Amino acid sequence: MSTAMNIDYFVRNQTEEKLVTLADSLAERFYERAAGYDLSEETSFPFQNFKELREAGYLKLTTPRCYGGDELSLYQLVLVQERLARGDGSTALAVGWHLGLIHHYRHINVWPHPLFEQLCRDVVEQGAMINHFSSERNTGSPTRGGRPETIARRTTSGWLLSGRKTYSTLIPILDRFVVTAFVEESEQIGHFYVKKQAGIEIDPTWNTLGMRATASHDVILDNVFVPDDAYVPTSPTWSSDGNGWLLHIPACYAGIAYAARDFALKYASKYQPNSLQTTISKLPHIQQRIAQIEQDLMISRTLLYSVADRWDRDPEHRTRLQPELGLAKKVMIDHTLRIIDNAMRIVGGASLSRDLPLERWYRDARAGLHNPPMEDAVDRLLAMRALAEFERDDNE
Repeated sequence: MSTAMNIDYFVRNQTEEKLVTLADSLAERFYERAAGYDLSEETSFPFQNFKELREAGYLKLTTPRCYGGDELSLYQLVLVQERLARGDGSTALAVGWHLGLIHHYRHINVWPHPLFEQLCRDVVEQGAMINHFSSERNTGSPTRGGRPETIARRTTSGWLLSGRKTYSTLIPILDRFVVTAFVEESEQIGHFYVKKQAGIEIDPTWNTLGMRATASHDVILDNVFVPDDAYVPTSPTWSSDGNGWLLHIPACYAGIAYAARDFALKYASKYQPNSLQTTISKLPHIQQRIAQIEQDLMISRTLLYSVADRWDRDPEHRTRLQPELGLAKKVMIDHTLRIIDNAMRIVGGASLSRDLPLERWYRDARAGLHNPPMEDAVDRLLAMRALAEFERDDNE
């Protein structure tokens, strides 16, 4: 991991300095293991990383203070997740779902209070984690609105769930998770808090180009029982926070971009071929690529942190921020891909070697194109708002 240290103007106070120090210390250790997890033929899960996250108190960062957590703001969540991803993108993306969902549930207030309280106390006291499994092979991304094929059937004392979920990040380490299912009784979609039990099977399907160590295998549920008090019906308030918590995704890719940038700078500053009297950092075409990296990183990080800050400061208008939230993700992914491409061009053919981290960052960054929100959905939100504003102004 690069040791390049610069003043980060997005760290605003001593509290945030302590948070990034924590994340940086974890990232340095995770960096040393990242290649091993990524290159494993069986796509191993980074259990040691999560043991250290638990011991460091990282898993409780977004849990409410009243239950013993740190209650991080969205801005602070983005800050620590970016720093963690500089060490290992797979670990950061995986734990980001847990941290982001706790942050999300804390704000939308749709869970039965005793259930959410117990979850939070388990996070703080036991290092428990959570993820929400919605995706299915035949319905695609849940953001597209497809009806889940996972079915929830009423019993005398609760529900029986049957179906298959894809992209089940964190599943090797989870003992509980939330499942989206179609409720036959009401013909509506509901959310069920499921604990590991008989009838749950992990199908090791995850064999991907990037983010390999997230181990996002399929989960098969066969008449899995869920009690009545662990059922959360879908309601209009489910997205009342504008889904700001999803900024944990671009935060992860910001960290990968920053790591690639630092690697390229270090390489250019030290590499001197025998055809030159100086390092390649002095060459105009190398400096041009460095300048492009800096521009892309500044623009994308500024947008990301400004949107997170607006979300924190204006709780009454969070749903109105959805176009900006989506744009922050879209811009970050586009810029991350370009940053890594320029970093690889600076390093040259050596960047393709698996002995260097650039090829892993290149592969991991491609996964961002398929994380929510999708590019066309962001474009539609931006266009619809622009048209609505124009039509309103035109009618006045």
